[in-house]
Amino acid sequence: MQREEKQMDMLLEAVLNRLNDLKHSIGAMIHRLETEYETINWPTFLDNFALISGHLTGLSKILSSEIGTPLRSLTVLPLLLTPERDEALLQLTEGRIPVFSHDLVPDYLRTKPDPGAESRMAAHEAKANNLQPDTAAKQVAQYNKVISHVWDIVSKAREEWDTEASSRPGIQQTSSLADTQALVAAVGVGNGLTMPVGPGGVPNAGIMIPPAIRQASPMSAVSPGGAGPLGKMPSGIKTNIKSANQVHPYR
Repeated sequence: MQREEKQMDMLLEAVLNRLNDLKHSIGAMIHRLETEYETINWPTFLDNFALISGHLTGLSKILSSEIGTPLRSLTVLPLLLTPERDEALLQLTEGRIPVFSHDLVPDYLRTKPDPGAESRMAAHEAKANNLQPDTAAKQVAQYNKVISHVWDIVSKAREEWDTEASSRPGIQQTSSLADTQALVAAVGVGNGLTMPVGPGGVPNAGIMIPPAIRQASPMSAVSPGGAGPLGKMPSGIKTNIKSANQVHPYR
């Protein structure tokens, strides 16, 4: 008797530990979905789901092993049913079950599937049992054919990707050395740039444009200040006339 009680205590302790781990994993996943739904990525979600699946697998192994045999021979019966609120039960279940009444006991202590789900499962099993062997063999062959076709497509695509990855150079060139040198020369020493020529052949120092888009300017003579009408200059002012075909240092 003591040996059976000790074995039962060990089994219940192992089940409770696994259930607590499962509960914490589910709570952490729900908390992450509620607080990090904008930043969570798919790999992180799969990791949390895999952790929950691992706890469920471990719980199934405990219950299906030899240590779980005593539970199959035991029956759980409610000792007290009441429609009133039970504070002790509420605290024991962490606020999930406030009342242990006649209406809730069948759901909480159910060891079989829901009647609706059980009836649908029975209908599917009956349909599968009534299927003719030839029809089942044809469906299986067709299913295998579809799977083989999808497998061939995936394998071919994988071979193409591997071939492309192996033939591809280590680092692809994303810049041109000649264009980089031309840009440095243009910014550093003004190579390939020219100043637009204003009226009278005077260069405009405010803007520099490439020679390919500059326009020819009419040749005329103006004063350095740019003031006064074109024509005869006053005798009291010295002028310096520059020709439009003067070579500019930036050319």
